[in-house]
Amino acid sequence: MGSEVRLKEQGCGLLIIVSAPSGTGKTTLIRRVMERLGGLRFSVSYTTRLPRANEVEGKDYCFVSSSVFQRMIDQGKFIEWAEVLGNRYGTVEPDIESLSSERTDLLLDIDVQGARKVLCRVKNAVSIFVLPPRPEVLRQRLVDRRLDDPEVIERRLAHARKEVREASWYQYVIVNENLEESVETLGAIILAERYRKKRRCLLEEKIEEWEAY
Repeated sequence: MGSEVRLKEQGCGLLIIVSAPSGTGKTTLIRRVMERLGGLRFSVSYTTRLPRANEVEGKDYCFVSSSVFQRMIDQGKFIEWAEVLGNRYGTVEPDIESLSSERTDLLLDIDVQGARKVLCRVKNAVSIFVLPPRPEVLRQRLVDRRLDDPEVIERRLAHARKEVREASWYQYVIVNENLEESVETLGAIILAERYRKKRRCLLEEKIEEWEAY
């Protein structure tokens, strides 16, 4: 995957990874938080799957063919990519590098495989896992959204079981039982990490002053 990406501490934003099983409500959660907090940008992933009825090209995903996606892999365009339930998803490297010159925080909506890859390469990335309240609630949500046939729903639930086992190594976990409370929690985590970063930068600045005294 290439060398580690080290973000400059000064003048760059946070990289915030949000992962969750399909149907947990992660997309709605991210959108609500972005409406409330300024300084957030969403990293639009590339995918080989077909767009859903309510999805917008370039806003929700960049939809490409399998051949185009493979060419991007061969050219080293992705900082991470993974195959999930027969479709491939990837995050392009420029989205990460651009943080060095911007004062915004970048939100990555990626799965567990992608999160591991990004955390291995990006210093000080923040990882958040969103859980459904109970397995039966997730099943009902998948049924209610009417996007998949029963066989695909069972595959999604089996995949969710594997993903939940990985939640323990994330820095934060949110149980999305009440959307409003989950939005407040995600917003609080982002604000806390912003202040943590400011504190770290201030401390480094003061240490440099004392070293030069």
